[in-house]
Amino acid sequence: MEKNIKVAILGVGNCASSFVQGIVHYSNSENEDGLISDVIGGYKVSNIEVVAAYDINTTKVGKDLSEAIFAEPNNTIKFSDVPETGVIVQPGVVNDGVGKFVKDIITTSPDSENFEDSLRDSGAEILINLLPVGSDEAVKFYAQSAINVGIGFINCIPVFIARDKEWYQKFKDAGVPLIGDDIKSQVGATIVHRVLAQLFSDRGVNLENTYQLNVGGNMDFLNMLEEDRLETKRTSKTSSVTSVANKGKGISSENVRIGPSDYVKWLEDRKKAFIRLEGKGFGGAPLNLEVQLEVWDSPNSAGVTIDAVRYMKFFKEKNDLDSLDLVSAWLMKAPFKPIKDGDVLNQLHELTHVESD
Repeated sequence: MEKNIKVAILGVGNCASSFVQGIVHYSNSENEDGLISDVIGGYKVSNIEVVAAYDINTTKVGKDLSEAIFAEPNNTIKFSDVPETGVIVQPGVVNDGVGKFVKDIITTSPDSENFEDSLRDSGAEILINLLPVGSDEAVKFYAQSAINVGIGFINCIPVFIARDKEWYQKFKDAGVPLIGDDIKSQVGATIVHRVLAQLFSDRGVNLENTYQLNVGGNMDFLNMLEEDRLETKRTSKTSSVTSVANKGKGISSENVRIGPSDYVKWLEDRKKAFIRLEGKGFGGAPLNLEVQLEVWDSPNSAGVTIDAVRYMKFFKEKNDLDSLDLVSAWLMKAPFKPIKDGDVLNQLHELTHVESD
């Protein structure tokens, strides 16, 4: 078994920072606390190697990845020192990757003239998309590049690639691994909301009204002040919750509101979520539930991305790309084929079990 999993990162923001810090943290310690999965198909976190990184911000392009992940406007928590990597951040392609509320904060570098050549030369076998929400055209450019180069694509943001029938089929026809769309957090607002909606359903409580209102202070929340950029984000988060409500019957769109609500700069990379569910139980008696959650947003998703990378490597090695649909259903908010969480996790455990030597 080839132990190294060589990955390239698109977007050296907070999520990339947490991802890289996480690789160092778990590679230098036997402590597995905080991981969803310590080993997947024989692969540990220490088997992941970042071989290329791309960004459009002049504060990051040209710098070693170890420095770029802490450059402004990144503002997530630092939980690990990262030694020099030897990976120099290269320019990507701007396209629609900069929203109107962000364009005065960052200065963009000139576009890469040979992105696909650079990606191919890096030796990466997986391309991880961590671009800002709403970067539709940029994501499609990079998705096509992954197909052209023949490397796996993990779409961590809510631009629909895996969920889109045409794009899904493009990857299938090319035999290129795909996981997406929109990475779940380890314990984030949407998974908590989804579990509560499932609880209502399992216990016979009819969900009538619900909301999930989120605020945060990172660049994604600033980007999402631009309503046009977060349409797919709302769709992704909403479908993840409503698909399990009321025994699969869902809930009227007029009675649900889910998604980013405001930007609060001093929160930095912390996200605060306010969740409310209103329902009726036995005999029509009212039952209302409110939850407030606060998390550091980027480490919360990086722990899931680390699993996605290892699942992709394992199933690619087994020449079983169809099982990546199970991975998307487990790790993503908007997969091509939604499956009940408990069912898919049991299947994945069975498929990736490897006997110890």
